[in-house]
Amino acid sequence: MKRRTFLKGLAGVLAARGPMTASPGADLSSRPTAPPAFPPARAATRGPKHHFFGYYDKTPWDHTGRYLLAMEVDFIGRDPRPGEAVTVGMVDLKQENRFLPLDTTTAWSWQQGTMLQWLGSAPDREIIYNTLDKNRYVSVVRDVHHGRTRRLPRPVYDVSLDGKQALTLDFERVNRLRPGYGYVALPERLKHDPAPHDAGIYWMDLATGNHRQLLSIAWAARNQPLPEFENAHHWFNHLKFNPSGTRFLFLHRWRRLDKGSFRTRLYTADRDGGNVRLLSRSPLVSHFDWRDDETILVWTATEDNNPHFFLVNDRTGTCEIVGQNTLTADGHCSYSPDRKWILLDTYPDRQRRQRLFLYRPADAARIDLGDFAANPKLTGASRCDLHPRWNRDGTRICFDGSFEPTRQMYIVDVPEPLRSTS
Repeated sequence: MKRRTFLKGLAGVLAARGPMTASPGADLSSRPTAPPAFPPARAATRGPKHHFFGYYDKTPWDHTGRYLLAMEVDFIGRDPRPGEAVTVGMVDLKQENRFLPLDTTTAWSWQQGTMLQWLGSAPDREIIYNTLDKNRYVSVVRDVHHGRTRRLPRPVYDVSLDGKQALTLDFERVNRLRPGYGYVALPERLKHDPAPHDAGIYWMDLATGNHRQLLSIAWAARNQPLPEFENAHHWFNHLKFNPSGTRFLFLHRWRRLDKGSFRTRLYTADRDGGNVRLLSRSPLVSHFDWRDDETILVWTATEDNNPHFFLVNDRTGTCEIVGQNTLTADGHCSYSPDRKWILLDTYPDRQRRQRLFLYRPADAARIDLGDFAANPKLTGASRCDLHPRWNRDGTRICFDGSFEPTRQMYIVDVPEPLRSTS
């Protein structure tokens, strides 16, 4: 369908139907909703090599919108082996999507890449990513136009929006306890310790490299302990600053090594590690995003409710369900820059289809943007989730796809009628 035809049809649908809502009990995770046609998804990268960006919680676009960060690799369908590198680079969207290689690194994973991202302090020229320096993980700040680099003494997990500070953790421990999210280049030094003191969450100043430990895994295992903590191994995962960088959230996870599943708690803390708050005592906590400095959107459960997306107030701990009859399954969630839309995806259904859609909390409108086949050979830690991300003005979306012979990155334009009414 031509783009003009699609936009005209979508405008008519929105005008005629008004807000799109679900009937009570409707299962919208198994079928697409209106509009009946999707905007075209165009490839930003191409084979024969494979390309991906990583997680859903950062934008690959630079400040100008011309360059799109990406990683390039020779294989898919299996875990990386120690010493296998990815190429860090960027796509020139104004020069026939030419891939420009910048560096190689062995500090990477399928789910979150090498934490490659633009620095908020110089989003038109500086990027940061993780690499290996002899026997330790570090991070590199690179000027993509002049090639100047500087190394920082720790890797990064999350970077504040202003590009001044970072949070990080022990990637080798994550690799053992949550394969696909940590790095395989180094062995874990404390693998026999179920809750080490000398491992945890760290803060780093990106200008000076000064760093310190904020919280230890041993602390997490001692804090309001549960009987199931006995004989369990603990770790931290999924750190995220709030928009102003004054607080951050983190997940404390644990698992018995003789059992496959893990369990989770959701915490927040000040950026110096103080004023820690346990926000969710449910053992099920999954994807999330900060809506604002005090409010978190998160897939979890409560004593009174089965799993849903909830808005949780960081200060009071109160929560409310979001999209109760529409957002019926977990997915990678992120707010648009103006915070009026939530971008989500789904995991593959029984037909191995993944869906990409928008949800507007103000009126429960859901707009499906795509329906894509998932490569059946990509499962487990090497699976290809869509991991959709916004551009900087909320007009485009980038996602990873496996519906062609190679794994590539794709771009979808947010339909103009949605921009004008957002």
